Amino acid sequence: MTIERKQPKPKKCRVATCRASFVPSRMGQAVCSPACALIDAPKNQDKARKAIAQRDRREIQVRKEKLKSRADHLREAQTAANEYIRLRDAHLPCISCDSMPNDNDLMTGSRWDAGHYRSVGACPELRFEPLNIHRQCVKCNRNLSGNAVEYRIRLVLRIGAETVAWLEGPHEPRKYTVEEIKTIKAEYRAKTRELKKGQAA
Repeated sequence: MTIERKQPKPKKCRVATCRASFVPSRMGQAVCSPACALIDAPKNQDKARKAIAQRDRREIQVRKEKLKSRADHLREAQTAANEYIRLRDAHLPCISCDSMPNDNDLMTGSRWDAGHYRSVGACPELRFEPLNIHRQCVKCNRNLSGNAVEYRIRLVLRIGAETVAWLEGPHEPRKYTVEEIKTIKAEYRAKTRELKKGQAA
């Protein structure tokens, strides 16, 4: 037998200048909004201000999200993927030149990129493929345009000749939808959190 929970009855806001009708969301709620709580109970001013600020931040975030272009979403997803790759490969040398980070690099991460074997321009369908992205020093990635010959030599050693051949083979063209891009971003962020948790343990 299912017992139906009684729905709270609407009540009037206690603030004299408001008196708006509202349905309480918790027991003992006497005012309709954080703004009225601020007027009603000066002792709760900090809490009410925080609630208002939080609501405003959420609204701004929602508006910003709506204004984002597909290119904006792609950039954010690539940033999330790159962060994961750098963390995943933190114990490995540069994929192209075998250089290792020094103590300062480990603190700042400034000398390290997430370099694509097959570039985003040449093969956009592999831009988020983790087998196609590896931690690479800034010199190889930016100054030497990916240092592709050396990249390939070490990539074969790292993931095997068959996998490299698959990366180099033909791939179905892919046009990511905004929703797919958002999912990719969320997945990479979740993977990064898991890695960070594992490292902290």
